[in-house]
Amino acid sequence: MKKPFAHNIDTDSICRPPSFSDVLIDRTFRMLARLGVILIISLVAALVLEIGIKAFPGIQKHGLDMITGTVWDVGQQKFGILPAIWGTLYSSLIALLIGGFFGIGMAIFLTQDFLPARLAAVFRTIVELLAAIPSVVYGLWGIFVVIPAIRPLTDELNQSLGWIPFFGSTLSGPGLLPASLVLAIMILPTIAAVSQDALRSVPLKTKQAAYGMGTTHWEAILKVMVPAAMTGIFGSLVLGLGRALGETMALAMLVGNSNQISLSLFAPANTLAALLALNFPEAGPNEIEVLMYAALVLMLITLVVNLLGSMIITYAQRGIK
Repeated sequence: MKKPFAHNIDTDSICRPPSFSDVLIDRTFRMLARLGVILIISLVAALVLEIGIKAFPGIQKHGLDMITGTVWDVGQQKFGILPAIWGTLYSSLIALLIGGFFGIGMAIFLTQDFLPARLAAVFRTIVELLAAIPSVVYGLWGIFVVIPAIRPLTDELNQSLGWIPFFGSTLSGPGLLPASLVLAIMILPTIAAVSQDALRSVPLKTKQAAYGMGTTHWEAILKVMVPAAMTGIFGSLVLGLGRALGETMALAMLVGNSNQISLSLFAPANTLAALLALNFPEAGPNEIEVLMYAALVLMLITLVVNLLGSMIITYAQRGIK
């Protein structure tokens, strides 16, 4: 006799205890995920350790004098990388300001119903294709297109506003401004792509609620959507800055490779990545120690920037919650 309120057990129901295979799959996935994390951390640690070991003789010989020095002369065995550190940070920040502005603007334009969906997808693909262009092509484009295009403007700025430190010299060829402009275009796809994902992750009801409160389209975007996606947008800026700090070939062709510290946007400069790329092929044993020291400094700068960015993102998420 069938008991009242009795139901047959459905073996396909999700409301059942996990089977042996489910437990095995879950534990295997957890083990593989942990193994992947351990491998990544081990790879970074091994990389830092290997560079640190090879840089240790240079650190012993030169110490902090190399970081604070401003002269790089292999013949006299003088190695100072302060101008390269300055050029790395200065060019990266300028590129971040330009690329961040246009990248975030592009993300807003492509996600907030300014274009039909199909046309927005076409523009999105074009922006993503920028990331596939080799850096040497960007460098050649900067030499033959960007520098001749901006030289008349830079000459005019130098003549009329030369008393301002940022315009205190002329652009005779490669310099900080063309290098930063090309670098901004190179980090643009990263910032735009991550910012688009951040804006698309904001629930549609949030935007609809803003419209219900009487906001205009731009008010809903700037006062509701962008602040709600600010954590992801800031993450895109951190990723873009990390890419800018390590860029090599395009900057080696465009920055001028001059060991000087100047606020002028038109003056030639140098970066740590360009310094490494141009000096390693002909470096002897003594120079290799010094270059590995410079590589260690560049890696530490990149790690510190990413750690600070991660900390700021974490604090911002806590504030939102």
